[in-house]
Amino acid sequence: MSSSLPPYVLGRPADAPLDPPPLFTQLREGRPVTRVSLWEGKLSPWLVTRWQDARAVLGSDAFSSNPELPGAPNFREGASRGPRGFFLSYDDPIHASMRRTLTREFMVRRVDALRPAVARLTDELLTDMTDLVGSVDFVEHFSLPLPWLVICELLGVPYSDHPFFQAQSKIFVDLKATAEQTVQARQALTAYLLELVRAKRVTPGDDVITRLAQQADAGVITDQDAADMGAFLLLAGHETTANMIALSVVTLLHHPDQIPYVLGGPDQVAGAVEELLRYLSIVHGGLRRTAVEDVPIAGVTIRAGEGVIVPVHVANRDPGVFTTPDGLDLERANARQHLAFGYGVHQCLGQPLARAELQVALPEIFRRLPDLKIAVPMKDITFKQDTVVYGVRELPVTW
Repeated sequence: MSSSLPPYVLGRPADAPLDPPPLFTQLREGRPVTRVSLWEGKLSPWLVTRWQDARAVLGSDAFSSNPELPGAPNFREGASRGPRGFFLSYDDPIHASMRRTLTREFMVRRVDALRPAVARLTDELLTDMTDLVGSVDFVEHFSLPLPWLVICELLGVPYSDHPFFQAQSKIFVDLKATAEQTVQARQALTAYLLELVRAKRVTPGDDVITRLAQQADAGVITDQDAADMGAFLLLAGHETTANMIALSVVTLLHHPDQIPYVLGGPDQVAGAVEELLRYLSIVHGGLRRTAVEDVPIAGVTIRAGEGVIVPVHVANRDPGVFTTPDGLDLERANARQHLAFGYGVHQCLGQPLARAELQVALPEIFRRLPDLKIAVPMKDITFKQDTVVYGVRELPVTW
């Protein structure tokens, strides 16, 4: 019975909130491909915890991202994949055709052109924050608004409307929300974006929504596709980066001897960001797939129709790939082998933007605030144990 299996553990240990659950580490060493219980025992998908096996699953077209397949190990029962503009939940050829319309927007060269804007926004937010007195919530005043400002600038969306986006986003990543509530949140976002797509025809700009509207005019996609992709980018483009910035600050303040490395120039900060991505791996809900054919993984045959969960925060601590994986080493030579952005055709499209924001923001934070400190004990920080993406709800700091 699936109820007798170990449950999939979403959160992290209270006494080690930056580490994966010990159970997963034990399974990786003893039973790297094993069944777990999901939905209070109603489903028993496979858990794949080693780095090599995780890549094998994520890189294979024998596994589908479609959450509507029978046996799909979704976060919520009754989950739907939504419209094709939310292409992460689709397989090729739909996934490839939708993703292709955005590929140029996230090329490294184009993202690098945004770095001066990221630097300007970083400076403005830090200046505003340092004008405040006493303990300040770093999440509210820096790590959350920076990605919102950047993604709004990239898309051509008015930042003044961000409270609306933020409210829908919270519903979308909250695992306590019902499937109906998440659908309503998505529909509210896409309705807003559909109006914006049409407005950009009248008043175009140098932004992603304008270019999506132009592709709709050319018949490549529909207006609804453009709106859906815009909503998807809004949701995906801030939540992960906001949490990575805040958790990176927490991590570095608990490893103060490594902060000088972050300040050592572009090459060093680039390597430091890769190690932080590996070490934290904030998509702790795991990447979810369903087998569409029988596939052998590490001596175990996963049958067609069976679900698979790949907890990348566990795979990224695999000692078979990373030496002393539970330690933070900003000079780690192979840190970029991490799976924090996934792997294969569904690898995160926006990873160049996330890297740019982290590489710009982190050194500037510690350069401007050399005496930055967390204002409460670690045990008093509220971590996001029940959301798809891991992070902190608040981070009181002083300097």
